[in-house]
Amino acid sequence: MIEICHTGAPLFRSGWFVESLATQALVVFAIRTRRVPFYRSRPSRPLLASAVGVVAVGVALPLSPLAEPLGFQSLPLGLLLTLALMAVLCLVLIEGAEHAFYARADARAARPPVRHRTRRHRIQRRAGRFSQPGALRPR
Repeated sequence: MIEICHTGAPLFRSGWFVESLATQALVVFAIRTRRVPFYRSRPSRPLLASAVGVVAVGVALPLSPLAEPLGFQSLPLGLLLTLALMAVLCLVLIEGAEHAFYARADARAARPPVRHRTRRHRIQRRAGRFSQPGALRPR
Protein backbone atom coordinates (compact mmCIF):
# COMPACT_ATOMS: atom_id res chain seq x y z
CA MET A 1 0.00 0.00 0.00
CA ILE A 2 2.93 2.34 0.68
CA GLU A 3 4.47 1.73 -2.76
CA ILE A 4 1.30 1.48 -4.84
CA CYS A 5 -0.73 4.29 -3.27
CA HIS A 6 2.29 6.40 -2.26
CA THR A 7 1.09 6.85 1.31
CA GLY A 8 3.01 7.95 4.36
CA ALA A 9 3.13 6.10 7.66
CA PRO A 10 -0.01 7.63 9.26
CA LEU A 11 -2.09 7.11 6.11
CA PHE A 12 -0.74 3.57 5.74
CA ARG A 13 -1.58 2.82 9.38
CA SER A 14 -5.12 4.13 8.91
CA GLY A 15 -5.61 2.18 5.70
CA TRP A 16 -4.25 -1.01 7.18
CA PHE A 17 -6.55 -0.65 10.19
CA VAL A 18 -9.66 -0.15 8.06
CA GLU A 19 -8.74 -2.91 5.59
CA SER A 20 -7.98 -5.45 8.31
CA LEU A 21 -11.31 -4.77 10.05
CA ALA A 22 -13.19 -5.09 6.77
CA THR A 23 -11.49 -8.36 5.78
CA GLN A 24 -11.99 -9.86 9.24
CA ALA A 25 -15.69 -9.03 9.07
CA LEU A 26 -15.92 -10.64 5.63
CA VAL A 27 -14.08 -13.74 6.83
CA VAL A 28 -16.81 -14.22 9.45
CA PHE A 29 -19.36 -14.39 6.64
CA ALA A 30 -17.20 -16.67 4.52
CA ILE A 31 -16.40 -19.31 7.13
CA ARG A 32 -19.85 -19.54 8.71
CA THR A 33 -21.26 -21.60 5.83
CA ARG A 34 -20.18 -23.77 2.90
CA ARG A 35 -22.49 -21.82 0.61
CA VAL A 36 -21.65 -18.53 -1.04
CA PRO A 37 -22.29 -15.80 1.57
CA PHE A 38 -24.85 -13.09 0.74
CA TYR A 39 -25.99 -15.00 -2.36
CA ARG A 40 -27.04 -18.50 -1.33
CA SER A 41 -26.85 -18.19 2.45
CA ARG A 42 -28.17 -15.03 4.01
CA PRO A 43 -26.72 -14.03 7.37
CA SER A 44 -28.92 -13.22 10.33
CA ARG A 45 -29.76 -9.58 10.93
CA PRO A 46 -27.75 -9.31 14.19
CA LEU A 47 -24.64 -10.75 12.50
CA LEU A 48 -25.01 -8.45 9.53
CA ALA A 49 -25.63 -5.41 11.74
CA SER A 50 -22.65 -6.13 13.98
CA ALA A 51 -20.28 -6.64 11.04
CA VAL A 52 -21.46 -3.49 9.28
CA GLY A 53 -21.20 -1.61 12.58
CA VAL A 54 -17.61 -2.73 13.16
CA VAL A 55 -16.58 -1.71 9.64
CA ALA A 56 -18.41 1.63 10.00
CA VAL A 57 -16.60 2.35 13.27
CA GLY A 58 -13.34 1.37 11.61
CA VAL A 59 -13.93 3.80 8.74
CA ALA A 60 -15.14 6.57 11.08
CA LEU A 61 -12.29 6.28 13.57
CA PRO A 62 -9.64 7.89 11.31
CA LEU A 63 -12.11 10.78 10.76
CA SER A 64 -12.82 11.28 14.48
CA PRO A 65 -10.97 13.40 17.06
CA LEU A 66 -9.32 10.16 18.29
CA ALA A 67 -7.40 9.87 15.01
CA GLU A 68 -4.45 12.01 16.08
CA PRO A 69 -3.74 10.25 19.41
CA LEU A 70 -3.98 6.88 17.62
CA GLY A 71 -1.67 8.01 14.83
CA PHE A 72 -4.33 7.85 12.13
CA GLN A 73 -4.99 10.20 9.27
CA SER A 74 -8.26 10.68 7.35
CA LEU A 75 -8.45 8.47 4.29
CA PRO A 76 -9.00 9.99 0.85
CA LEU A 77 -11.86 8.57 -1.25
CA GLY A 78 -9.49 6.94 -3.76
CA LEU A 79 -7.74 5.02 -1.01
CA LEU A 80 -11.08 3.97 0.53
CA LEU A 81 -12.18 2.58 -2.83
CA THR A 82 -8.86 0.76 -3.20
CA LEU A 83 -9.30 -0.74 0.28
CA ALA A 84 -12.84 -1.83 -0.59
CA LEU A 85 -11.53 -3.52 -3.73
CA MET A 86 -8.82 -5.25 -1.69
CA ALA A 87 -11.43 -6.52 0.80
CA VAL A 88 -13.63 -7.89 -2.01
CA LEU A 89 -10.59 -9.55 -3.61
CA CYS A 90 -9.75 -11.08 -0.24
CA LEU A 91 -13.29 -12.45 0.02
CA VAL A 92 -13.03 -13.99 -3.46
CA LEU A 93 -9.72 -15.65 -2.54
CA ILE A 94 -11.16 -16.96 0.72
CA GLU A 95 -14.16 -18.40 -1.10
CA GLY A 96 -11.87 -20.07 -3.64
CA ALA A 97 -9.74 -21.61 -0.89
CA GLU A 98 -12.85 -22.74 0.99
CA HIS A 99 -14.27 -24.33 -2.16
CA ALA A 100 -10.99 -26.18 -2.83
CA PHE A 101 -10.82 -27.34 0.79
CA TYR A 102 -14.35 -28.75 0.81
CA ALA A 103 -13.95 -30.33 -2.62
CA ARG A 104 -10.85 -32.14 -1.42
CA ALA A 105 -12.53 -33.17 1.85
CA ASP A 106 -15.62 -34.42 0.01
CA ALA A 107 -13.50 -36.41 -2.45
CA ARG A 108 -11.60 -37.98 0.42
CA ALA A 109 -14.84 -38.90 2.22
CA ALA A 110 -16.38 -40.40 -0.94
CA ARG A 111 -13.53 -42.85 -1.48
CA PRO A 112 -14.29 -46.34 -0.17
CA PRO A 113 -11.98 -47.48 2.61
CA VAL A 114 -9.08 -49.70 1.60
CA ARG A 115 -9.67 -53.26 2.78
CA HIS A 116 -6.78 -55.43 3.87
CA ARG A 117 -7.77 -59.09 3.82
CA THR A 118 -5.70 -61.49 5.88
CA ARG A 119 -4.79 -65.07 5.00
CA ARG A 120 -7.20 -66.37 7.65
CA HIS A 121 -10.09 -64.43 6.06
CA ARG A 122 -9.36 -65.94 2.62
CA ILE A 123 -9.26 -69.48 4.05
CA GLN A 124 -12.57 -68.99 5.87
CA ARG A 125 -14.19 -67.68 2.68
CA ARG A 126 -13.08 -70.73 0.68
CA ALA A 127 -14.09 -73.17 3.40
CA GLY A 128 -17.47 -71.50 3.87
CA ARG A 129 -19.10 -73.22 0.91
CA PHE A 130 -18.20 -76.65 2.35
CA SER A 131 -19.52 -75.83 5.85
CA GLN A 132 -23.07 -75.98 7.13
CA PRO A 133 -24.55 -73.22 9.24
CA GLY A 134 -25.56 -74.20 12.76
CA ALA A 135 -24.61 -77.24 14.81
CA LEU A 136 -23.70 -80.52 13.14
CA ARG A 137 -26.23 -83.35 13.48
CA PRO A 138 -24.97 -86.82 14.25
CA ARG A 139 -25.66 -89.50 11.62
